[in-house]
Amino acid sequence: MSTIASGSATRIASKTTLSIIVAVSVCHMINDIMQSLLSAIYPILKASYGLDYVQIGLLTLTFQCVASLLQPAIGIYTDRHPLPYSLPVGMVSSMVGLVILGFAQTYWLLLLGAAFVGLGSAIFHPESSRVARLASGGRHGFAQSLFQVGGNAGSAIGPLLAAFVVIGNGQRSVSLFAIASFVGMFILWRVGNWYAAHQRANAGKAAAGTELIFDKRTTYIALAVLTILTLSKNAYIASMSSYYTFFAIDKFLVSVQDAQLMLFAYLGASAIGVFMGGPIGDRFGPKFVIWFSILGVLPFTLLLPFANLQWTIILTIIIGLIFSSAFSAIVVFAQELMPGRIGMVAGIFFGFAFGAAGIAAAALGALADVQGISYVFWLCSFLPLAGLLTIFLPRMPDHLSK
Repeated sequence: MSTIASGSATRIASKTTLSIIVAVSVCHMINDIMQSLLSAIYPILKASYGLDYVQIGLLTLTFQCVASLLQPAIGIYTDRHPLPYSLPVGMVSSMVGLVILGFAQTYWLLLLGAAFVGLGSAIFHPESSRVARLASGGRHGFAQSLFQVGGNAGSAIGPLLAAFVVIGNGQRSVSLFAIASFVGMFILWRVGNWYAAHQRANAGKAAAGTELIFDKRTTYIALAVLTILTLSKNAYIASMSSYYTFFAIDKFLVSVQDAQLMLFAYLGASAIGVFMGGPIGDRFGPKFVIWFSILGVLPFTLLLPFANLQWTIILTIIIGLIFSSAFSAIVVFAQELMPGRIGMVAGIFFGFAFGAAGIAAAALGALADVQGISYVFWLCSFLPLAGLLTIFLPRMPDHLSK
């Protein structure tokens, strides 16, 4: 009887593999729509509360650091004790954060709302990344990129919604988007059912091995390189997501709404680039994608500070397409380096991505107050030079490299 039940659960998992990846991707989109609304309403908050760039950066820092500190801990715990039904809990936290942001009357309440949104992301990312890998059928790059593209799509849609809904209706309208969290809760509850069935179907099987595929020195050097690449990538992305609207307004005197549309174009291109990176990584290996994505974007970032309005839009779309493909490849590479530690790796790299972006946003905000936004964008244009460090990444064994 138990064999029949196990086989049934396995067949169910096989039939619903793609639907499960799509489900967590859709919820990633909902999660990131909610969190992207924070940065999308920065111009409103700056005008309403008289905030300077440092305070804007601290809002991002609060959100990012809560997620950054908690995600690795959650990932390490769930590697040993998977929590299929923890996923909808993250949606609840994000919902609470949006309601606080919508009705906050003081800067400290804005910080609290940002913290709740960060907590939601911390709970969501490690387990949902694990679910995507479990449902991948071995196509780890494809699954990770499809999962990640939901987040990028959400980050792109957030500013668009802010441009057409929030700006016209004020700060309180942000709380209306908490309704989307109920959709996410329902979907993630169903995903939790699949995840629990997957656990039952594999209960009698040996746990995944944790033996390193390289010696410790090679592994640690590779992880250090991946960390630096993530830092450089997310510092640049922080400059775009937090300050691109201000850069466009300051340099080209465009309206707030037009600046939000420019940000949407960049983030939309990023979403497409993320999806393209996964299948390319499955075909040519994640190291190839990292080379192409981080170092390949350098000529375009160097040109951006000197471009006119039309070329700024074109260049940011190209940058979004190329640069965004790296993250799923970095996560897949790190998960192959550390077998059996899927949640820990996802938690560390998603968490580190959040933390690095938050620290960078605060630091770049302070620099912008002193030197101006244009100087910040010029300085950040050199960050993709870190892609040269990819030469120190080891060659994966043939059965893992593609």
